[in-house]
Formats: sequence, C-alpha cells, structure tokens
Amino acid sequence: MSEIAYADEIDDLDITVPKPAPKLNVPATRQARQAPARRPAPRSSAKSDAGSILGAIMQAASNPEIDADKVERLMAMYRTIRADEAKRAYLAAFPEMQAELPVINQNGQIEIREKGGTKVIQSTRYAKWEDINEAIQPVLRAHGFGLSFRLGVAADGKQNTTAVLSHNEGHQEETTITLMHDSTGSKNSVQAVGSTISYGQRYTARALLNFQSRAREDRDDDGRAAGGVETITEDQVLVLRDLAASVEADEKRFCTFMRVDRLSDLPAARFNDAKTALERKRTK
Repeated sequence: MSEIAYADEIDDLDITVPKPAPKLNVPATRQARQAPARRPAPRSSAKSDAGSILGAIMQAASNPEIDADKVERLMAMYRTIRADEAKRAYLAAFPEMQAELPVINQNGQIEIREKGGTKVIQSTRYAKWEDINEAIQPVLRAHGFGLSFRLGVAADGKQNTTAVLSHNEGHQEETTITLMHDSTGSKNSVQAVGSTISYGQRYTARALLNFQSRAREDRDDDGRAAGGVETITEDQVLVLRDLAASVEADEKRFCTFMRVDRLSDLPAARFNDAKTALERKRTK
C-alpha cells in the first residue's frame, strides 16, 4: 500500500467527530481583527509513518463514537508499517555487521581411523561452536543483533535446531536444521544429544551469518582474525606461564579450563580473566 493510500485510508476512517463551536455575538470591529481562516494543511508522507498512525490509534481509542473495526484497521496499518521499518533497519545493519565478523580458527579435528587400527584414513578440521560463539558475539552486540536457538524433536526422533538472528528494531530471520543424533565414538545418549545440538548451532549460525573459518596454518595473519578477535601477545603468554608456575597450576589443564588449545590462543579480552583465575588459586 502506498503512502498516499495510507493517508487516504486514515482520512476515510473519520477518527474525529468535530463539534460545532458555539456562536458568539462578536462586534464588527473585533471580527475585522481576527486572523484569517487557516487553509487545510497539505497532505504529507509523514502522515503514513508508524508514529502518525499510532497517534491516530490513540486518538480513536479515546473517542467512544469510533467503532472497533476502524481501530483494528488502523492497528493493521501500524503493524504493517512497523514491520517494514524493522526489516529495513535489519537489512541496513546486516552488511555492516557481516563485514566485521572475524575468520574463525578451526581448532576442532575429526579423525577417522581404520577399523581395529590406529592409522588415520581421514582427518577433518572444523571450528568449534564455543570458538565461533566467542568470536561473533561482540560483533553482533555492537550492531544491535542477537543470536538465539530453539530446540525440538522431529516426528522421526531426530534433533531440530533453529537459529534465530534478531535485530533490536524488531525484525528477525531464522533457519532450521534436522540432524540424527551423533552416536559416534564412545558417546552415551546424553552426550550424543549434546554433540548433535552443537553441530546444529554451528551449521545454522553459519547459514545465517556466512562467516568464514580456516585452519590456523592456512592463515596469513598468525592465526589472528583481522579486525576481529585478537589473541594475547608473547609477553602476556610469559606472564601467565610464570604466574601458573608460581601457583603450581598445570598449564595444559589451565588451557582446558580457559577453553583454548594453548595459551597463545587466548583472546586478548580474556587476559585479565586468566590472571584473576590463576591468582585466585594462590589464595586457596
């Protein structure tokens, strides 16, 4: 519906019921001093925006002579315009956000070995969900986006994972993937569900955001995402290593606690958290 059509529809609703002004006996001399009658204001496109319609709804709601059907027509127009504004805001913010998404390190690895043997016949690198989530969240927040998930079970028992990308103006996009439970290896039933959900989160998030991941050795930025997540410096690695030694903390276990493969992978933003965690061990 065009802006003029919106304005015409609002006019047709006749949301005001003017009351005739009382007649006054005004002397001729006073009549001559009165300001000339105002001309009708030209119709503007602003009359069709969400704010104008919301004002019309409030005015109509306070008028007992306006029937509910006319108010509902106004509400329908308001919802349509507001949804259009929200989608425009989403589409304007999305490319700016997407341009700042970092390249994610592929820290995960799946190995397929010969049956009953130790020889690896296939090895695949992938980006872990926890690494993806940690890398994208600051960028999403900076541009007014949020990523959430809905979980469900399909009729055939498979796992449904739905990713929902929402913008703070109200528009959202979503996508769903259905996967069989990942029972590979020695996983129990609970671990199989958890692994499948993690798979679903990775795939649906990538489908919505189209971010890139790459093996560390294939990158030309020393494993750091340009414009994205920066890792700690060599000096900071030494600080943490010395601190870990002073409190007799096992470096490998500490890396597992911080969810990194090695200290040099620790995001710079988490350096202080790592120091605090080690210093807390000193006080125990």
